[in-house]
Amino acid sequence: MARKILLIDDDPDLGRLVDVILRPMDLTVYQSYSGPDGLKKSYEIHPDLVILDIMMPGLSGFDVCTRLREMSSVPVLMLTARTNENDMLHGFSVGVDDFVKKPFNKNEFEARVRALLRRSNDRNKGPVPYILSYEDPILKIDLSSQTVKLDGEIVELSPREYSVLAYLVREQGKIVSKTELAREVWGEPVSCGLANPSLYVFYIRKKLRDGSYGHNYIHTLWGRGYWFEPRKEE
Repeated sequence: MARKILLIDDDPDLGRLVDVILRPMDLTVYQSYSGPDGLKKSYEIHPDLVILDIMMPGLSGFDVCTRLREMSSVPVLMLTARTNENDMLHGFSVGVDDFVKKPFNKNEFEARVRALLRRSNDRNKGPVPYILSYEDPILKIDLSSQTVKLDGEIVELSPREYSVLAYLVREQGKIVSKTELAREVWGEPVSCGLANPSLYVFYIRKKLRDGSYGHNYIHTLWGRGYWFEPRKEE
C-alpha cells in the first residue's frame, strides 16, 4: 500500500512537481494550501511524512510543526527558501526533522524523503499513535482544539502549561523525564536555565485542582520524572 505524504504549501505548481517526483516511489501525495487546513488533513489521513513551507496563510510552518508535535512523531521535512541559521535553529527547536532549500535538487529531495521514511520505520514498529483527546466525567482535554475543561468549565492555561500537559497526555502511563519534557516543550535541555518543567507541572496541578476530585492525574517519581494517569472507570 502506498505511503501517504502530506504537502502543506500554498503553491499548487509545487504540489504537482512533488507529486511527479514522489509517485514513482510508491508514495501518494496530498496537498493542503494553508496551515489550518494542513493540520485538519493531518488529523484525517495520518500521513507518513509531512512536507511544509514556512510562509503560509493562517499559520506559519513553525506553528504547524508545533501543533503536529502535540499529537504525533510524524517526520517533518521543511521545504522552504528560508534556510538561514536562525530559521533552521527555530525549526529544529519546534520539531522539524530536516530542511531542503527551494529551489531544490530532485535527487537530494528524493534522498532526504527516503531517509526520513526509513528513520520513521526504525523508530516505529507499528502505526504512529495519535492520541487526540482525553475525557472522563471530570476532565476533558481536546488536543486538536487545544481546550481543557474541568467539571464543565474552561481551564485557562498558558501556552507552556498547555504544551507540558499535552505531552504528558500523549505519553500517558509512561514516565517522562524533566530532560525529555524540556526537549519537547522548550527545545532545549533543563541545564539551559529557561526550561523549568517542575514549575509548570506545579502550575498545571494547581489549575486542575489535582486530587480534589478523588483522583491525581499527574504523578511524580522523584529522580525520574512525571506521568499522566487516566481516571479509572467506576
